[in-house]
Amino acid sequence: MHKPNEVALTGAQYEIQAGGYRATVTELGAGLRRLSYEGTPLVTEFEPDELPPGGAGQLLAPWPNRVDGGKYTFAGASYQLELSEAARGNAIHGLTRWAGWKPASHIANELTLTHLLLGRPGYPFCLELAVSYRLDAKDGLRVSVTATNAGSQPAPYGTGSHPYLTTGAAVVDTCELELPAAKWLPADERGIPSGPPQDVTGSQFDFRAARRIADAKLDHALTGLTRDEHGRAWARLTDEHTRLGLWAGPGYDWLQVFTGDGLAAPHRRRAVAIEPMTCPPNAFASGEYRIVLAPADSVSHTWGICKI
Repeated sequence: MHKPNEVALTGAQYEIQAGGYRATVTELGAGLRRLSYEGTPLVTEFEPDELPPGGAGQLLAPWPNRVDGGKYTFAGASYQLELSEAARGNAIHGLTRWAGWKPASHIANELTLTHLLLGRPGYPFCLELAVSYRLDAKDGLRVSVTATNAGSQPAPYGTGSHPYLTTGAAVVDTCELELPAAKWLPADERGIPSGPPQDVTGSQFDFRAARRIADAKLDHALTGLTRDEHGRAWARLTDEHTRLGLWAGPGYDWLQVFTGDGLAAPHRRRAVAIEPMTCPPNAFASGEYRIVLAPADSVSHTWGICKI
């Protein structure tokens, strides 16, 4: 409990609910701090005065994942981003996850937060960002992320989100994982792509049919996603008690899947991060799937989580 005038590390806490679903979103980074169904957590949760462990629940913009050396070129100019993953010499997960976001609307089952990303060295562009979290008693959580170029020049853009799904199992080894991905992206020890996407057939990355995670160690981007009649690509995590689904709507063409092997002991292999991304790692440098927003242009992407 905080004393008067004390502020939690993650700022204001915004709660929404519908049916058996409850969620808490933080002022810091517009992150998803809690999501539960009938009191059982569906994602890695953390306390208001705790920073998100391993990026849990964070919204990633204006790029997800890593930029090699923080260097990229755009419209004929070269840029250098701050190396926010200093140990590996990368810029990681964008510029807004440690920023304060403002509430634009808040009702019982829906919340919208906004952030104006002003220009800075390495990213001299201006974006108006908005994220809406909505709960439905039947369909669970729906997250919509919108970016508008508020500046005078075209801007590079990508987005992702970083939820860790959990069934409550002590370790993920006992869970079954299903991923709708036909290709996996090789990466070096710094998390930077080291070759083109590869067929998952016969590899440890082939989870097109649900199977136990066992000792598989995943921290890779996957693509070639199959989708249902609504354009959603579904990933599923299951144990004998719980079945969870994460869906990625159109435009989320990549899933970064992470079994948490490099996390601190309390979180290591306790949950599986399934991260919908609009582009692969290093997209700002490679240009692959990098979105270019002309002045006044907007783009929206939607994903969600539910108990199934």
